[in-house]
Amino acid sequence: MFKNIFKNKGNMTTENTEIDQKVADGALENNNVGGEQVAAEETNAEELSVEEQLAKDLANEKDKFLRLFAEFENYKRRTTKERIELFKTANQDVLQALLPVLDDFDRAVVEIAKSENEAVSKGVELIHEKLKSTLNAKGLELVEVNAGDAFNADFAEAITQIPAPSDDMKGKIVDVLEKGYKLGDKIIRFPKVVIGQ
Repeated sequence: MFKNIFKNKGNMTTENTEIDQKVADGALENNNVGGEQVAAEETNAEELSVEEQLAKDLANEKDKFLRLFAEFENYKRRTTKERIELFKTANQDVLQALLPVLDDFDRAVVEIAKSENEAVSKGVELIHEKLKSTLNAKGLELVEVNAGDAFNADFAEAITQIPAPSDDMKGKIVDVLEKGYKLGDKIIRFPKVVIGQ
């Protein structure tokens, strides 16, 4: 009986050894398969990283393109605006040179109106109006500043201060010595005024 047990035990040991060997072989095969899977995953990761790198590069190039396009659009808008401003103010020097002549005409009209010669007065007034309308057609406009208005340094130049004739004239324009003109939205000559103190 003991012999049979030992015989069976010997068989069991042999069978167990065979099973252990088969299991070990299977584990090795699984390890090999696992190794191949790990290698395949690393390859996919490299491929994805290449794809990701290409996507990243594409995104960078798109960003550069969009920035360049936006910069070009801003350049076009800025040059168009500058060109329009240039057209508006191209004759600024000529108009500024004519302003003293216009001032002289204004004074001449006032003085000639005092004389009794109606024909001369009417003739000078017609020439004066024609000059003003021609300059207005070129974009010249009068800056409206009158005595009694509040002084604003953005639209007038104070030549001097005098004691205010009344309390309500303090800080206000007492007299306009020289008219101001603007060309479009730009003031090319500020009105020269006297303000009350």
